[in-house]
Order: sequence, then structure tokens, then C-alpha cells
Amino acid sequence: MTTAAAAGVLAALVRRGATVAVAESLTGGLLGATITTAAGASAAFRGGVIAYATDLKAALLGVPEDLLDREGAVHPAVAAAMARGVRDLARATYGLAVTGVAGPDEQDGKPVGTVHIALSGPEPSLWHRDVSLAGSREQIRENTVRESLDLLRSVLDTTVGEHTG
Repeated sequence: MTTAAAAGVLAALVRRGATVAVAESLTGGLLGATITTAAGASAAFRGGVIAYATDLKAALLGVPEDLLDREGAVHPAVAAAMARGVRDLARATYGLAVTGVAGPDEQDGKPVGTVHIALSGPEPSLWHRDVSLAGSREQIRENTVRESLDLLRSVLDTTVGEHTG
């Protein structure tokens, strides 16, 4: 199902002449790998950054260090900054970012299953999805990918006819 979702998202991006880049933390590359399973992914997928360590979120994606110090890495504003950062870095139409806790232990006082997803589009567009997922570490990671693709697809579906590139 996720592969089909990725193919649908890619087709929608190509129809619009738009591109996407991803910034991943808890998914560790699974989101980018899923998107690139579809043939022709290079027509719309610009690339991605796996910023698993908190300091890399600042160094590579421009997440403000004071935000990370104050809130930790698992926060909606961190996801938003990651999305903007990867969009700008990759010069993509959209930046899709995920941060959260896959387990087995909590992080920054946030329980396992806490996930923040952000999608940054042409300025000043920003969409969020904050979810609480259950299951094993792998299920949380897979469901994060599914939720991320669903967010991107829903935005693409609602922006039909808008110029995105």
C-alpha cells in the first residue's frame, strides 16, 4: 500500500511540475527509500537528509539551536524547521519532514509513538500533522511514512490548479 501511495504522490508531483525533498529523523531513510521505489522517482524526488542526531538538525537543516535546547528534537516547530530547511537545501517545491519517537524508550520526555510531520511548500505555506502511533518500533516507522505520504497527497489534491513551481 505504501509503495502505491508513493507512486501516486510522485505522479501528482510530476503533473504539477513540482518536486519534493525529505528530512528524516525517526524513519532513518525509510521515507526517501519508499518514495524512490516507484519507477521514474527522479522526475520529482530531489533527495533527502537523515538528521538522526539532534545536532545535525541544526547543522544540516538550520533548525534553531535555541528551539532544540528549549523543546528537544521531538516538537512540531522542529518538524517545521526541518521541512523548510530541506526544501531550501534541495531547492525543492516541497520539503517533507518527520521527527518523533519510535521507541523502545521515550525521548525528551515524549512517549513512544509521538510523531510530528511537517510539509513546507512555496512560502509561506506550511502544513502539520501531529500523530500518536501505537505498535512496534518498525510499525511506528512504517506508519509515519504512510502518514507523511498521506499529508503530501492531501495537500497536492487540495492545491490542484494552483501554480506550485
